Amino acid sequence: MTVPEDRCRLVLIVPDIADMEEQAKIVADALRGGDVASVIIPQYGLDDGTFQKHAERLVPVVQAAGAAALISGDTRVAGRAKADGLHITGNVAELAEAVEKFTPKLIVGGGNATERHSALEVGELRPDYIFFGKLDGDIKPEAHPKNVALGEWWASMIEIPCIVMGGTDPKSALDVALSGAEFVALRAAVFAEPANAPAIVAEVNALLDEKAPRFED
Repeated sequence: MTVPEDRCRLVLIVPDIADMEEQAKIVADALRGGDVASVIIPQYGLDDGTFQKHAERLVPVVQAAGAAALISGDTRVAGRAKADGLHITGNVAELAEAVEKFTPKLIVGGGNATERHSALEVGELRPDYIFFGKLDGDIKPEAHPKNVALGEWWASMIEIPCIVMGGTDPKSALDVALSGAEFVALRAAVFAEPANAPAIVAEVNALLDEKAPRFED
């Protein structure tokens, strides 16, 4: 499989499913649909022990598909589950602590950057990526215009890659790609109808192959 490094790539956010086996199957199916750069595994409402079990079940599934498994939640879970990295949703201080403690052993990224000033504060920490939006911020068909605008501004001047949260419509991935962002995150757009997840991943990849701008080296 060729990896489309020169265009915006897909990041999946694991849906909130209490049944661990069902969750793992849905994620595995989606990953069969085509190129996915990484998968973010949120803790949602799970206690640390249950989240640990979910993470240990999901991480190998993600890695087997050639994607990076990123844990969002208890940082200790990431180490025990042998994840590839951490997604930090907290403030700049939390991200700073994680960058200091875990890089370069783990991928560390995140952000809670809602405007340019806080984004630049995140950038000063040199994380592996910055994330614009919330992991459960896909409440409308389109990506939030503010996040797309932040992604466009960031990608035009900062070397650190950015992930922009998409909307509930798979086609929202293209709007994010057109901003110049390196990655687009989808959750409900892919997982709302689990049976369709592989087809939607394939469809998004085809759309990005056809219409996403290519990055210069």
